Amino acid sequence: MAGGHGKVALHLTRYLTARGHDVVGLVRDPGQVADVEAAGGTAVVVDLEQAEAADVAAVLDGADAVVFAAGAGPGSTAERKYTVDRDGAILLAAAARVAGVRRFVQVSTQGAGSPAPRGSTPVWAAYLDAKTQAEDDLRASDLDWTILRPGQFTDAPGTGRVTLAGGRVTRGTVPRADVAAVVAELVLSGNAVGRTLALTSGDVPVQTAVAAT
Repeated sequence: MAGGHGKVALHLTRYLTARGHDVVGLVRDPGQVADVEAAGGTAVVVDLEQAEAADVAAVLDGADAVVFAAGAGPGSTAERKYTVDRDGAILLAAAARVAGVRRFVQVSTQGAGSPAPRGSTPVWAAYLDAKTQAEDDLRASDLDWTILRPGQFTDAPGTGRVTLAGGRVTRGTVPRADVAAVVAELVLSGNAVGRTLALTSGDVPVQTAVAAT
């Protein structure tokens, strides 16, 4: 999993390891290793802005699924939106193909696939464009992909209930914990291959929502 130290990724690591699965989180900073291990995962230091596909493929060897949950993060430049959110995702997908791992879940964002709204900052426009290009690259691949477009993240406790649908849903928010729960269910169920799903908080239990995709 790329972005292994992110908040969504740490939730996801806890969910999957609690269910008996091994999770490897790719992190950029050696100082992040301890947090991944505390969540139950194994951390591998890999800088997606510097690595080659073959290097990442070696880490993915033997995996059942790959998740892209990385991002340049708040306060980053427009340039890093492209080098992390776009190029990092493209690199990870290429590495998955080299490693022979077919299942790939990509965490994108609400608003991807459309031009940035009028009045957006250059950084926000770059972020949406980078996510859109990463999505387009993945759709063109032969991987068993699913793209998830969550609404605005919150740190509220997860509710276990969501709105998950193809196409567009009303803009909204969603706890990071619920995003991770949906990703976990997508990985474990194998559902929604070849689909782009929008996600916000809602009333449907996560497992039921994913089963309906």
